[in-house]
Amino acid sequence: MARCLDSLAGLVDEIIIVDSFSSDNTSEIAQRFGAIFIHNKFEGHIQQKNFALQQAHGDWILSLDADEALDEDLSASIRKAVSDENEILGYTMNRLTNYCGKWIRHCGWYPDTKLRLVRNGKAEWRGINPHDKLELTDATAPGHLKGDILHYSYYTTEDHYRQIEYFGRIAAKEMYARGKKVPQIISIIKTAAQFFKSFVLKLGILDGEAGWNISIRSAYATYRKYTLLREAWNNHERK
Repeated sequence: MARCLDSLAGLVDEIIIVDSFSSDNTSEIAQRFGAIFIHNKFEGHIQQKNFALQQAHGDWILSLDADEALDEDLSASIRKAVSDENEILGYTMNRLTNYCGKWIRHCGWYPDTKLRLVRNGKAEWRGINPHDKLELTDATAPGHLKGDILHYSYYTTEDHYRQIEYFGRIAAKEMYARGKKVPQIISIIKTAAQFFKSFVLKLGILDGEAGWNISIRSAYATYRKYTLLREAWNNHERK
């Protein structure tokens, strides 16, 4: 988080951090950077981020996760964008992910374009948890900024598998709540297709060993999500 907040130095008028009652040193880091620190019960990724949007006071809102930071080009692009007089309601930007020490430019992970800079009151977080997406509420095209969000995703293999389990359980819960069922043969086909898409179609092979590992684990994430969904339905039938 310190890296994230440090990348905002001299760029923003206020920093708002919404925290779901963490037990680490998040509050101390927030205080060091003069951030407004707000506790809010976690009801879901989309709900938490929409709550955060509602706390901002400025004309423009820049949304970042704690494991993200701005590179110098993007910082300069944002500074120029908010000072221009135009009718643009929001700006997209590319996100470059660091995986276990390597920057990933394939596997479908780059450019990973995100809408993250929006005019206050002109956007909201949508999607299906855990896959949140910031979207403009007006049907207008956003601009696009030069530079990258630097995303420091996973430092170890264990980090990746923990995230797969975490997101898989949320996704399975959401699908179960919507009454969705996926036969096992379909889940196997989707798992194989995910590996082929990541490693071949999205050129993960060009990322070397990291590309192989990402593609294998992306396929496993697909398989695990549907396995958890089947477990939920099996528990329902037993009850």
